[in-house]
Formats: sequence, C-alpha cells, structure tokens
Amino acid sequence: MKGRVLLVDDEKTVCEVLKIQLVEEGYNVEVACDGKDAWDKIPDFQPDVIVSDVMMPIMTGIQLCKKIKETHETRFIPIVIMTTLTDRAKRYEALEVGADEFLNKPVDTVEMFTRLRALIRMRRLIDDLEDSKNIIRMLANSIAAKDGYTGKHVERVARYSLDLAKKSGVPEEDWNTIEMGALLHDIGKIGVPESVLLKPAALTKEEYDVIKRHPDVGVEICQPLNFLKDVLKVIHYHHERYDGGGYPKGLKGEDIPLEARIVSIADAYDAMTSDRPYRKGMPKEKAVEILTEGRGTQWDAHLVDQFIEIIIEQY
Repeated sequence: MKGRVLLVDDEKTVCEVLKIQLVEEGYNVEVACDGKDAWDKIPDFQPDVIVSDVMMPIMTGIQLCKKIKETHETRFIPIVIMTTLTDRAKRYEALEVGADEFLNKPVDTVEMFTRLRALIRMRRLIDDLEDSKNIIRMLANSIAAKDGYTGKHVERVARYSLDLAKKSGVPEEDWNTIEMGALLHDIGKIGVPESVLLKPAALTKEEYDVIKRHPDVGVEICQPLNFLKDVLKVIHYHHERYDGGGYPKGLKGEDIPLEARIVSIADAYDAMTSDRPYRKGMPKEKAVEILTEGRGTQWDAHLVDQFIEIIIEQY
C-alpha cells in the first residue's frame, strides 16, 4: 500500500472517479462528503494525506484545514486543497490556514500522484522524527534517573528552555535544536559512576574532573548521528559560565552559543528546585534569588531577567 488518502468532496461523482484512480495506483482510500465528516473519520482512518474540495456544506475545506493544523494530534497531516485555477482568493485563504499543496479542478491524475508521493514521503519522515524524539526522551529520562533526579527533570528543562527561547526571540526554526539539546544535555553522564553522581559529600578534585568530562563524552556519543549535529553545541557548552569560568572550554559571554546559554539557565533552575536523594529541592523564590545573584557572572544577565519573568508569570 502506497498510503492512506482521505478524499473530501460533496460531489459524489468526483470522489468516485478519484477513488478509482487512487485505488488502481495502490492507495487505501476513504471518502468523506464534507469537512465534518472528514474530521470524524480521521481518528479511525489515520490518513497519510487529505485531499479536499473547498466549497462544501457544514464544514468547508478551509475550515477543515484550519482545524487540522491547529490540533496537536493532526497538525502534521498534509492537506491538498482542490480549487479552480481562477479561484485565487480561496488559494490565499487556504495558504493562510496551512494548506500544503493545491490541485486544479478538473484534477490531472499524473500531477495528483506526484504531489501525493512527495507529501506522503514528507509525512513519514516527520513520523520517523517523532519516533526518534520519543526514543530520545526515554533515553534522557533514564540518564536523569542515573543522576539522582526524580520525575521528569529533562522534560521540565526542555519546557523551561523553550519558554525562554520564545520569550527571547529565538526563531521558530531553532526551537527543535533547543528542545533536543535540553533533553540530551547530560547524556555524557552515562559514563560517570553513580558513586560520584550521587555522592552526598563534597567531591574530590579527581571526582570533579570525572564529572567535568561529561560534556565531551556527550559530544562523542552524539556526533555520529547527523540529525543531532546542531544539538552538539548545547551538549558541549551548557556548563560554560558567562564570565569565562566554566567548562569544558572556558568560553566567555556571547562566545557561548545562545542555545547553550538558554539551556544552562533552565537546567540550573530545575536542579535547584528538584528533590535529590541527598537533599530536598529549594523553594522557587530561593532559586530565583540565586539566579539573580549570578546574572552577568554565571549566566547571561538579559536571559536571566527574562527567565525570572517567565517563572513569576507562568510557574
């Protein structure tokens, strides 16, 4: 089977003709008579792509497209809108709500198959990426547990980091790098003995040197994975200090990548407020006080100010 296609059109003849052509080409096809009918069929049919007319009763193709793109569970389903060549206004309206492609009516079969192949290929790549993210989350949570954290430490760090990225104006195309970096920032601790990670007393110099290797180890682990290449800067530099006193490279100020500066603040805050096997987490007011004291020395002052605003307003 080449993929699942949901056809949406109130003209039964159009649907029947297109369905025959698609089935002969090897697609699994479901038909809906309007946008609401299509929306109701999505959970069971799980389409790889939706091909929809614009003008329909009850719910139009534009309304269906908007609803799909605004819903978390369905936002990545590609949508092809069928319009007449002269209906430019509807095309612009469809683009505004997230339509992925267009087909002119009457539909050219070769063009339809070409567009469907490309969109289904894209959908499956997105699905693979989502599966990879889930695997990364499980791995990251297991490493956090090794470090003595309870609950969803890396999930919280990722959420705080994304909040700060958005508030500080980081472009949306860089949000995934920050999220993945936050999830994987401590992956190098997989090579640190638990006797060192969980030691309730002060670390010796030798033990601290072992801890300080984890950013380099994390880079060594992730470097062979091409899809994580942009994440390496977070893994490598999230323990750098704004005044140059951090590790592993002693980078200073804006020489530290912005993504690493963001995750560093989020990680520090969650570490301070999280319970550990050997201590209780501190109140958020105390953690905010420590962040304030470290602005411009340990952390980027501007980012600290923005992060504190987030904590006060949202948490």
